Amino acid sequence: MEVKPLNKQNHYEAIAGQLRRLIDDGSVKPGDKLPSARELSERFGVGRSTMREALSALKAMGYIDIRQGGGSVVRPPEERAGGLPPLLAAAGATREELLELLEARRSLELANVALAARKRSADDVARLRELAEGMSGTLGDDLEGERYDMEFHLALAHATGNRMMARLYESLMAPIERAIRAVRRTELYASREVAGRLADAHVRILLAVEAGDEALAAAEMQAHLEHVERIVMKHL
Repeated sequence: MEVKPLNKQNHYEAIAGQLRRLIDDGSVKPGDKLPSARELSERFGVGRSTMREALSALKAMGYIDIRQGGGSVVRPPEERAGGLPPLLAAAGATREELLELLEARRSLELANVALAARKRSADDVARLRELAEGMSGTLGDDLEGERYDMEFHLALAHATGNRMMARLYESLMAPIERAIRAVRRTELYASREVAGRLADAHVRILLAVEAGDEALAAAEMQAHLEHVERIVMKHL
């Protein structure tokens, strides 16, 4: 399997793109086992963490299975979401439905963060700080990054002091979580660079809520959600 080494520090997407093209053109066939992450990282000239992110992205797109202790195996074309973008196939949703979910989430999050800035308690702020610090301390860990992120936004909903807002958020996030889980883990949390940007955004949101600045809190949330949505939209 011939690959082109990267000439500079590059995003894992470039690596995943090369491997995807090799699979699409038949250079690597269904059932074939890819070289180890160590060998691939040497061929591409990148660190192992970057290589793991690229393989995780290929898994999210339905191109490979990553087997515990057994490397990565190429999946047959018919198992790659039947021509649908993998995100939509995993979600069991149409593109329009997913866009509506993201739009509804944005509206609710902006309302929540402004209300939280107005009504937050000292305990609410302490909980938000705990979660923001936890996210900053687990960069590159996709499972922990996802957990801290979701708990932060849920804590914001509870900080509104309005039980209905918290219930609305919980009911809305269940379908969104199912829809974007694969992309969220591989594109947001597994990458230390992207996860660091997300963690910084959560700190800015926390500080605005703590200061009681509703306008700033909403602006920081808007910027954060637009960043996440741009990443998700690449997969639709």
